[in-house]
Amino acid sequence: MTRKGTLTTPRKTILEIVSLSSDHPSAADVIDRLKARGCCFAYATVYNSLRFLTQEGLLREVKLEGAASRYDARVEEHQHIICTSCGKVGEVFVGPPIEWLNRIAAETGYRIDKQEFLFKGVCPACRTAQIVEE
Repeated sequence: MTRKGTLTTPRKTILEIVSLSSDHPSAADVIDRLKARGCCFAYATVYNSLRFLTQEGLLREVKLEGAASRYDARVEEHQHIICTSCGKVGEVFVGPPIEWLNRIAAETGYRIDKQEFLFKGVCPACRTAQIVEE
């Protein structure tokens, strides 16, 4: 394996930070968490490491709302749900109905290889807080 393909110390550390995160951190979040650990990696190292880890299939880049990509260590097929009140991101492991995918393929002529859905709603904690406020 070439030097470029190895899991260097920065790559291992960044992979660990994302793997231990339940909030799908952005690159800026990863940098903040590295600083909190006392790590001093260059910004370019963080961004290049996130790109490498994503290309290698060790992380998944998630495009939610806003401009910043977020990162997920759960690389198996799943979708995301975001709270429209607090911004919390959750994971959804229920797949779309096959009949729906077949209808979309028939209507468009596409062979569907991958699906990405973003569900939006209000999380249980925010719903509870809304009830208390009323």
